[in-house]
Amino acid sequence: MTRPTMPNEYPNGSFAGPVPAPVSARFLEALESAQVAYDVSDGVRADHGRDWWPITIRDVAAGRVPQWPGVVVRPTRASELPRILAAASDFGIAVTPQGGRSGVAGGALAPPGAIALDLGGLDQILDVDAVSGTVRVEAGLFGPDLERHVNTLGWTVGHFPQSFELATVGGWIACRGAGQFSNRYGKIEDIVRGLRVVLADGTEIDVGGRGPRQAVGPDLVALFVGSEGTLGVITQATLVMQPLPAFERRAAYAFATFDEGLEACRRIMQRGARPAVLRLYDEKESQRNFEVGGCALIVLDEGDELLVEAAMTIVDRECAGGDSLETELVARWLTHRNDVGALAPLWEHGVVVDTIEVAGPWATLPPMRRAVTSALLALPDMTVATVHQSHAYLDGACLYFTFAGRPTDDVPGFYRTAWDVATAAVLECGGALSHHHGVGRNRARFVSSALDTAYPLLVAMKAVLDPMGIMNPGVLGLGGPPW
Repeated sequence: MTRPTMPNEYPNGSFAGPVPAPVSARFLEALESAQVAYDVSDGVRADHGRDWWPITIRDVAAGRVPQWPGVVVRPTRASELPRILAAASDFGIAVTPQGGRSGVAGGALAPPGAIALDLGGLDQILDVDAVSGTVRVEAGLFGPDLERHVNTLGWTVGHFPQSFELATVGGWIACRGAGQFSNRYGKIEDIVRGLRVVLADGTEIDVGGRGPRQAVGPDLVALFVGSEGTLGVITQATLVMQPLPAFERRAAYAFATFDEGLEACRRIMQRGARPAVLRLYDEKESQRNFEVGGCALIVLDEGDELLVEAAMTIVDRECAGGDSLETELVARWLTHRNDVGALAPLWEHGVVVDTIEVAGPWATLPPMRRAVTSALLALPDMTVATVHQSHAYLDGACLYFTFAGRPTDDVPGFYRTAWDVATAAVLECGGALSHHHGVGRNRARFVSSALDTAYPLLVAMKAVLDPMGIMNPGVLGLGGPPW
């Protein structure tokens, strides 16, 4: 199928500025000897020099390539990966694994002169265990292809991020992603059971995959989930499935304040209800998305009828302090939930816009919301700072902020400052740096503060698994200067 890729296209004609030379002829000869396909054409290298990081949209519109990789390598068999990584290690060339390049933090931007490792050719479904309810796939498989296949067998993986049409299984895992139905099905770290990974020197290892849980030392699967290509290349994954839902119910409510809505969500989760969708919007986002006053809460659950009815009964009782709204609001959200078509036109017309998703305990969320929105709105030229709650847990939730401004000059400076002040407020409140977008290059400068005393442990693991520092340097605050 034809897939949407990047938010905007390079203009016709030559690129702005000189085009750097590709990698050395000697390295290309090594790839040829290893029987690995590659491409050094200007257009392909430019296209693989970006992902969905919003700040790169304005560069593309002007014909500027954010970062020129030295070569795009496209394996079609998993057996090629050890040879590719061994060659990169021998030549000391950086490697950036790429899937659908749907990440919004710059994590798939290959450093100048690096290998852009396009894993889209590794797209096979290898095995379905219909008794245990697991599926083993290659990392370059796109979400829609995976779901179509398992749906025909009566299953779902249940992982539906906003980038569903654009993202691969490997990308989900590398960035520790969350689907929009995560309350019911879990984040990707709850879904993955085993991985095959190729390390920087070409060594291939298997971790996990021997059962739903095990007690054989530290969890080595978790080591690579969220590693964003800095510790190795994920080539295969075993995921747990769930039966296709047979029943669904929807509801919508309005609360006078965001804090009242958060409190209702907390009570719902702590009573043991896990509705697949439990999303609370502040006043401005409620008006923008649903044309209603107050703070809208939309709820959807699916699965076994008895469990869904029980969960939605709890929801209705805990939302008694709000006003009931038409369930059509849920249908409206389902229709438009993945629509990001306005992003590129806004940037191209001088409006700087982005989202910041973080997480924290329930007790922290109200002061965190106020601190982040106040910090953003205090910036000159900032016009909008809004929030919604998108993923909830027994002990806390994800807050998803949106900011927009029209700086008169220094667009990168304005963008960077917005992230600086928002992140400082989150960390000061005791929140988590990221909930599901990951770190990439945009957040790399904050990792040492976010991990605090544990940061040296991450650096030490990187040194052991990637002693030459070739794996996606600069991402996760490792192996290169942050953006």
